[in-house]
Amino acid sequence: VAAGVEHIVFLSLVGARRNPVVPHARVEKLLRRSGAAWTMLRCGFFMQNLDTTHRADIVEYNDIFIPAGRGRTAFIDARDIGDVAARALTEPGHANAAYLRTGGGSRTYGEVARVMTEVWGRPITYSNPSPLAFDRRMRRRGYERGFINVMNGIYLTTRLGMAATVYPQAGELLGRPPITMRQYVRDYAALFGGAKGEG
Repeated sequence: VAAGVEHIVFLSLVGARRNPVVPHARVEKLLRRSGAAWTMLRCGFFMQNLDTTHRADIVEYNDIFIPAGRGRTAFIDARDIGDVAARALTEPGHANAAYLRTGGGSRTYGEVARVMTEVWGRPITYSNPSPLAFDRRMRRRGYERGFINVMNGIYLTTRLGMAATVYPQAGELLGRPPITMRQYVRDYAALFGGAKGEG
């Protein structure tokens, strides 16, 4: 603001306004007091978490190693978030607005594994580890305790059904349907070792 920034788009979190524990809530509060126009993008789980934090298990073991139980997740593709952020910054009508952003549907991680299996032509499983087993695996991979605790907390909300809500506003803001899990899996196949038969 001191440098003359007039509009800030903040990548926040679904439920941030009702959860004062998460840092997103504090940042939102600061932005509302900043004097600049703001837009909050309160987003659900990124599909891209699969090709970053959880990629190694999928590549090495053909397994989604996430302690989310049978809970459903309204995944969103980060590319859709980028499109909405660009609209918020370049089009009128988004100042001092908060948007809830998810993809167009919700899936269990078992369903995500089935999509990967169908698209890539190789079997992908969802082993649904316990939080303790997840903790041990992540520590062996070099993740810090605090980060692992945050992930376990996030996946607890998934197990409890708190990540399943789909917000139709996503497609309205994009002017098109949100990117689907199947499209994401197809577009990012090379990062996971490619489809069967590719070399």
